[in-house]
Amino acid sequence: MDKRELTARYGCPTGTLASELDKRTDGLDESVAELMPTLIDWAETQFREMGRPDARELAVAFVAAYQGIPLLTNTLRDPDLMAAEGERLARWLDSLEA
Repeated sequence: MDKRELTARYGCPTGTLASELDKRTDGLDESVAELMPTLIDWAETQFREMGRPDARELAVAFVAAYQGIPLLTNTLRDPDLMAAEGERLARWLDSLEA
């Protein structure tokens, strides 16, 4: 079973873990809250290095797409959605460099 099929069946482990830990009040909820900003900050750095003045906005859009597609893939049980979104994101990123 490849990763797309696993995601279609079980969802995204990172997103699921973050969602479940956010329901707690013992400090783990705060720890997991640091994960998404770290991803966004990393993506922002990449876009900034491309010379994009809108790096933060692009980073949020990228992480939202990257984290959102596993939810749709799982909910609709369609592993092809991940492949299609990956290809779309690759085209989008290529268009930003032009």
